[in-house]
Amino acid sequence: MDPEDERAWKQAVEQNRERKERYFRENQRSPIPPELRGADFPGLDYYEVDSDYRYELELERYDDPETVTVETTADGEQTYRRVGQFRFEVDGNEVSLDAFEPTDGSDRLWVPFRDATSGDETYGAGRYIDLEPEENKIGDDTWVLDLNRAYNPTCAYNPAYECPLVPSSNWLDVPIEAGERDFPADIYGDH
Repeated sequence: MDPEDERAWKQAVEQNRERKERYFRENQRSPIPPELRGADFPGLDYYEVDSDYRYELELERYDDPETVTVETTADGEQTYRRVGQFRFEVDGNEVSLDAFEPTDGSDRLWVPFRDATSGDETYGAGRYIDLEPEENKIGDDTWVLDLNRAYNPTCAYNPAYECPLVPSSNWLDVPIEAGERDFPADIYGDH
């Protein structure tokens, strides 16, 4: 990425983070419990934006995508189609992440993952990346997979929310030091 493009990309990531923080702090529909909004909102924590965690990758589509049932944090289930896989390198280690499509007909991709930071620096149940074709697709089946945009599911902020769990195929042994860090559970007790 040339320096001007990198500056614009970093600025866009930072602006997205600021918008999310403002929404969480002020909006009535925020997943943050009401008593922690406004001036009491502790804020969100992120890793520094790092271009080493931004990839332009071909989605290696599976010939026969399978429908998978994913358990949720509230003992429920959701279904997705496992449509393909992204392969890339993190700190010299070859890794892969499956990409899932919702079974509701949407053409966005959901890329959940757990990594070596999960439960320590980041939310224990894992983080998500959503890929929208209009924003993230840059070729026939080439996508921008930007781990700097990894975010916590809503259940990380409030146990009243139900979130799909990361399928074991997307559990990575390497640390992904990009995106959102854990929200401090001790702020509101039983988390």
